Order: sequence, then C-alpha cells, then structure tokens
Amino acid sequence: MKGLMKMYEENDTLFYDALDKDLRKPKWESMAAEVENNKNDIIGALREIKEWTADKHTKKNMATLMDKTLIRPEPFGVVLIIGSWNYPLHISLAPMTGAIAAGNCAVIKPSEISPHTAKAIEMLLPKYVDPDCFKVVVGGVDETTALLKEKFDYIFYTGSTQVGRIIREAANKHLTPCTLELGGKSPVFIGDDCNIDVATRRILWGKMINLGQTCIAPDYVLCSKKMQEKFLEKVKEVAKEWFGENPEESPDLCRVVSDRHFDRLESLISSATGRIAFGGKVEKKSRFIELTVLADLSPEDRVMREEIFGPILPIINVDSASEAIEFINNREKPLTLYLFTEDPHIQEMFMSNTSSGGMAINETIMQMSVESLPFGGVGESGMGAYHGKASFDTFTHYKSILIRDLGFIGEKVGSIRYPPYNNANLGLFKALLKNRKVPELDWIAYPLTFAAGVVAMFVTKTWIDIF
Repeated sequence: MKGLMKMYEENDTLFYDALDKDLRKPKWESMAAEVENNKNDIIGALREIKEWTADKHTKKNMATLMDKTLIRPEPFGVVLIIGSWNYPLHISLAPMTGAIAAGNCAVIKPSEISPHTAKAIEMLLPKYVDPDCFKVVVGGVDETTALLKEKFDYIFYTGSTQVGRIIREAANKHLTPCTLELGGKSPVFIGDDCNIDVATRRILWGKMINLGQTCIAPDYVLCSKKMQEKFLEKVKEVAKEWFGENPEESPDLCRVVSDRHFDRLESLISSATGRIAFGGKVEKKSRFIELTVLADLSPEDRVMREEIFGPILPIINVDSASEAIEFINNREKPLTLYLFTEDPHIQEMFMSNTSSGGMAINETIMQMSVESLPFGGVGESGMGAYHGKASFDTFTHYKSILIRDLGFIGEKVGSIRYPPYNNANLGLFKALLKNRKVPELDWIAYPLTFAAGVVAMFVTKTWIDIF
C-alpha cells in the first residue's frame, strides 16, 4: 500500500495527462475523484489495518465455555479486478487497496476504452509493487475473455449490467465469488419544500461531473409541475454561471469517451417524445454534448428505460412523495437514490419504503467521499460493496475457529454426547447448548464447567444405578 501511495505522489501529473487524453477530464476532477480518492483509501487502510486483521473473539455457550472461539481474517488468494473506463484510475486501483490489505495477490485489467490511463497503470504499477504478486493485463474483449477462463479466487468487476451477467456466468464455472459494481437509473426526487437554488446546484454538479459518465450520477428527476418550472429556471442560471455562454469552450467539461457512446447519447435525445427544455447542442467531431434537460416525457421513452451515462437529465412529473416512491419501486432497484427535502417525514418515507444500493439526502455524489459508507448495488445495480473497511471485507474470507484442550474436565463434560445415548444426558446436553447470555468472564468458565462435569457424572451414575 505504501508503494501505491508513492506511485500516486510521484506520478500525479502523468495520471492527470492520461485522464485528459482519455476523457478531457479537468485536472480538478482528476485530482479529487481519481488520485486523491485513491490516496485517501490507502491512508485509511494503513490507519486501520491492525484492527481489521486481528482475530475477533466471539461469544460462547455453556458447552464451550472453557474453549476459545475466534474468527480469523484470511485472504482469498489471487483476485481479478476488472476496471471501468469512466474513472479508469480510481475504479481500476481503488479495489486493489482492499485486496492488498486483505493479503491477496491481484491481476488488474484496466479498461481498453481509456487506453492512456490503462497504459500508465501498466507502465507504473510494476515499479512500485511486487510484479510477481500484482500483474496488469491490457487489451480488449479477447484479453478479458481469456482471463475469465482462468480460475481466480475472487473476481471484482465494475461496469454495465449486461457485461456483469457475463462475468457472473464465467465466475460460476469455477464457483468463484464475485463483486459486481454495476449501474442503473439513479432517481432524484425534489420535494416542494426544498431550497431549489441549493438543490439545483447540487443536482447539476452531480450530473455534470465527468460529463454525466458516472454510475451514481442523477439519472432522472421526479418532481411536481410547480417545482419543474422553478428547477428549469435555476438550471439556466447555474449552467450559464458555471460553463458560460459557449459551454463547448469551457475547460471544466469532459467529453464523451468514444464515438459509439456519443451516437448512443445523441439517439437518446432525438428519440425522446417530450421537449428539450434546456440545452440540446451536440458536436460529434469533439464528442461534445451540452447539459440537456428533457421535459414532458413518457415513462416509456427510451431515455427512461436505459441508463443514460451522459449529460442528459429527463424530468417526470409526480404529484406527491408517495407517487414518486411508487414510480421508483415499479422499476429495477437503483444504485443510488437522491432525495431533496427538509421534511423528516418524507425523508423517513423514502428510507423505509424504497430499496437502493445507497442513498443521499439533500446532496449528490458526496457519499462516495465517506470511506465508512460501503458502496455497492442491489439487484440489477450490483452485488457486494467496497470502500474503507468494506473493501477489506470484500477480499477477505473470515475463518471460524474453535480451540479446545484435551484435558480431563473438558472431556468429562463433553463425554455426555457419546453413545450409548440416554434421556438424562440428552436433557443436560440440551441445557448446555441452549442459546443464552453467558457471562464473558474467563475466570468463571472453569468452576462452571467443573460443576457441569460433576452434574454429568452424578446423573450418569444415578441412571446406571437405577437401571
């Protein structure tokens, strides 16, 4: 982990340049969301690793009062980490911190769609970590397919749900456990009571960072007609303030990663049955798409059925929080759900009556900066989680261990389980196994167990004398 930290510290400019070439990512975003994000993961892991890797002693029952029971963390072995193109440095290497902390070796497969960042990882990583334990494989579908034919001890994948199914199917052939960080349509509900100026800024920032090419970007807005008009007015103000009259010239906007993704996004705009309430400008040569807000849509529009992954923001009108909850619950579970309201009752309604990988209230994206909050999906949006301790847990097998000595007292108590069975011993053994609160005092274990042994001997002798 210290080697990884040194790599980031000594090569941040190189990574900024690679991210600029792949996505025209502003240095500010590359610093905050990629390099510094990964460095903070390492800082936290180094601070906590002794606690994470320590044996955890567990509660016992009366039958095991003299024994030691513990859980020992151990690595899975060799893990495969398949990165994504939208945050090609963070997503490729952040899971590696957890894998290393847990004691694994790893094969890293960066995305070929961000080739400059993939090349930088391939070139730099072997200089800072043991190349016998950590390998980088670059390439496309053929290389990924070949890797998936190998037997790994764990697979960690970030990407689309469609490819996630392929990864899961390949993992099943070897019964390999896996984490799938997928995507989906993350909704935003704007309540009528919220501060629309603040809400608009936070929603647009979450939407436009990385030009919307973020798995937890706000995907669509649910709000009343009244709030829609207020929101659209603020969108015009904020977009002009942030990106100027000619947003294509703004240095603070990324670009769509490829022509294929550009064509898909342009098609989502042109196929929408509603109106373009804001934006709509596209430029294929530079793969630029400005912030585009769509209104008066049908829920069956293509833009409402597919994950957008770009700077398009549809609005669907609802008359109440309950209607918004019903709308969300009638669709696949989202990776993240965003809620803007000061009403504690409505906040509780969404927390209790919806299911999503995560949730943020009156904010977007910033939940990712809290390492104590596990990040992951549910249902179609993924399985498993990482970040902070959750990364360590993901790459760790927790082995349960019971340690018992071979002494006389312990064996005498335990002997009541041996044949020939009798009802008196059965009742005593049942009492010893009963799930109850047992005093966590080592000094009392021996006298209690000795007393149980005396009872066992007395009951057995009485049984023999009678029969």
